[in-house]
Amino acid sequence: MSTVRLLSDDELSPQAREVFADIRATRGSDFVNNFWRALAHDPATLKRTWESVKAVMAPGALDPKVKEMIYIAVSVAHGCPYCIHSHTAGARAKGMTEAEYGELLAVIGMASETNRLVTALGVPIDEAFEVA
Repeated sequence: MSTVRLLSDDELSPQAREVFADIRATRGSDFVNNFWRALAHDPATLKRTWESVKAVMAPGALDPKVKEMIYIAVSVAHGCPYCIHSHTAGARAKGMTEAEYGELLAVIGMASETNRLVTALGVPIDEAFEVA
């Protein structure tokens, strides 16, 4: 259940309306998801967050599909069901296959397990892993 009412397009402030227009143009879609509709109550936070997401998720040294897959892994680690669903849809839209998704989930599960074991055992970091 949302802690704020999701705003419809008719309820947006002029500033939020401008951000929604950029979201639509950038994504090439009329769909604006619930995350942005919740943030629209605070147009400054909406704009700041959108600008950051747009910059970070843009093509760069990492392929956009890889960025979506990393976002899935972090979302699983942080326990954010909304982000898991949103970025899984995004990764699939960018070409993630079911085989890639299966391997991603295996890596997430393995990393979660070994992270807990290392933490519980207090394993010191190997000198060879330190940055010179």
